[in-house]
Amino acid sequence: MRKFGEILLDAGLIEEAELKKALSLQRKSSLKIGQILVKKGLISEDDALKALSQQYEIEYIEKLEPSGIEALVEKVPLKFVQKYRVAPYYVKDREIKIALSDPSLLHPLDEFRLLFIGYDVIPVLTRESEILRIIHNVYEAKSRAEDSSIEMGDGLEILDDIQDLQDSSELANQAPIIKLVNMVLSNAVNEKASDIHFEPHENKFTIRFRIDGILHEMMSPPKSIQNGVISRVKIMANLNIAENRLPQDGRIRVRFGGNDIDIRVSSLPTQHGERLVLRLLNRTTAKYDLANIGFEKQTYEQFVSMINEPNGIILITGPTGSGKTTTLYAALVRLNSPERNIITVEDPIEYQIEGIGQVQARSKIGFTFAEGLRSILRQDPDVIMVGEIRDEETARIAIQSSLTGHLVFSTLHTNDAPSAITRLLDMGIEPFLVTSTCRGIMAQRLVRRLCSHCKKTRTITIKELTALGLTYLERKTKAKTKGKKAPPKPASEKIQIFESGGCKECMHTGFRGRMGVYEFMPLTSKIREMVLARASLDDIKNVAIDEGLITLRNAALRQVVNGTTSLDEALRIT
Repeated sequence: MRKFGEILLDAGLIEEAELKKALSLQRKSSLKIGQILVKKGLISEDDALKALSQQYEIEYIEKLEPSGIEALVEKVPLKFVQKYRVAPYYVKDREIKIALSDPSLLHPLDEFRLLFIGYDVIPVLTRESEILRIIHNVYEAKSRAEDSSIEMGDGLEILDDIQDLQDSSELANQAPIIKLVNMVLSNAVNEKASDIHFEPHENKFTIRFRIDGILHEMMSPPKSIQNGVISRVKIMANLNIAENRLPQDGRIRVRFGGNDIDIRVSSLPTQHGERLVLRLLNRTTAKYDLANIGFEKQTYEQFVSMINEPNGIILITGPTGSGKTTTLYAALVRLNSPERNIITVEDPIEYQIEGIGQVQARSKIGFTFAEGLRSILRQDPDVIMVGEIRDEETARIAIQSSLTGHLVFSTLHTNDAPSAITRLLDMGIEPFLVTSTCRGIMAQRLVRRLCSHCKKTRTITIKELTALGLTYLERKTKAKTKGKKAPPKPASEKIQIFESGGCKECMHTGFRGRMGVYEFMPLTSKIREMVLARASLDDIKNVAIDEGLITLRNAALRQVVNGTTSLDEALRIT
């Protein structure tokens, strides 16, 4: 049998000096030579496995495709495959293929041969993360099929069980760790959290939920189980648990209480361990209706009129997490009909909408928004949605698409609606192209709704609200004369608004749920003239306000007057 180091040297993967240094380190540790070389970044895990494949003359497979192994689950104990990191993954006729990551372990193969006498047991080499994926998808899928809800447990009971595992180095598939992760996911769904943060620090490990846009610390499990919890989530998301030096992205699909939940998983290496952020998307309760996402009557009528145009560009602006995707999906659902061909290019596809062609952009392989948009134009679309305009190339293709008779929706990251114009000009788009294609721009934010169980009243004067930017107050009047205008309210008059309280229904935050506030700016003839003249942003905004633009601040303060949110919350988001 050839030596492992010789194979790497012959392949030109390492230098002889590097091998000697690794051999010197091996004598001082319990690690194998391949593990040392991988940890030092001299070779990849795949390089090490391919060398082992040559050394032991065992086939190496990068991606396993399970087939026909469901019947073996009853015969092969879960604890056995977890302990030795082996898994049967292929059965056909009298042949069983066993995946393993360490070919020097002969005992597990002998056990399989004794267990399946008469079968040809063939070892196959693969990454440990692939084996754990098979264990998760096959063994645990069976238990999930028997019980549609993921097994939960009492939080204190789980943490008590975890205390016994603190000295263990193989935690990811231990029952208490599995229960803890399941409990965190279940609690996040029940609390309607949008994100879960697993955050490693120097001396502690924290789990936080983002609820209604605000992060709340939920628990701090023992620091010693940090790697086990992180590995468990990575296994569920089909990520490589052996790779902790590079960011990774994955996806989990689970079912809680009859709801199908899509979870996007993002890992990021930090100084004190891998940080995970999970974005929760409830596919079951996702409903998109323009009439129910918080539009005021005036803005709603303007926006609906705009999306019924046969061509042009409609832009939605705002920071990450401001509800832009929800608004775009609601507009597409409104337009969705058998007579229209609607195609989107997104990164990522958050929800699947029946009747709409949705394309996933993949920048890592060169399939960018611009490339996706070019391909979409060859599919005879009527309506196009581009997830985001990030550069001049995408902007130009979108503009050309609208000029050739398509209705285009997209997003930009700007603070308000007028800023989107200057953003396009800064990208290098000519003013005449902006004015000839852009129908309207809408900026938006999400504001927290006051909890109906605990909100408290307070009073404020018209003068104070006006000083904060409110330029409109709906007058409750008993005037019966048709068309009669109510007299203006005196500045000293006080009105009743509400502020947050705190109760168990809202986790003592005073808020429950969110709604959108919108700033919609159609490109009127006067604004188009100012864009062509390259007027300043402030001048464009002032003209838009004179023409009836309801600013984000004004829209939020209207919700304060309506009793939907608090004054502090309106000022926070605008």
